[in-house]
Amino acid sequence: MPSPAPPKPTPSELELLRILWQLGAATAKQVHEAIAAERPDMTAATVLRLLQLMHAKGLLLRDESQRAHVYTPAQPQDSLQTSLVSDLITKAFSGSGKALVLAALRGHVSKKEREEIQAILSGENTGQKDGGKAS
Repeated sequence: MPSPAPPKPTPSELELLRILWQLGAATAKQVHEAIAAERPDMTAATVLRLLQLMHAKGLLLRDESQRAHVYTPAQPQDSLQTSLVSDLITKAFSGSGKALVLAALRGHVSKKEREEIQAILSGENTGQKDGGKAS
């Protein structure tokens, strides 16, 4: 029997995960303080409720040894992002990573970012892993 697919976070849950990946382990109050500047509409009660739901879904781990529970992401950032991108490639791009990359590059990449991407690709072509820079 295959293992169940990891839970997919909602946009609001992704915002909280992004903050927790930056902070590491944090209480609901710390998460609320970190998100308050960009999301003043998100109250402390809303943050707490979202964290509780995310814990129930398996997106977060919760340390209950202190009065204020401490939350941490259940998956590393790169692991969850890879899962989400794989799902997007399958659903929206018929399994084609190339189609995803081309769609992402169309009008959404600055000249500097294009140069960085080219340097990474050049490094792969020459066998270097540091974007083509000499070690």
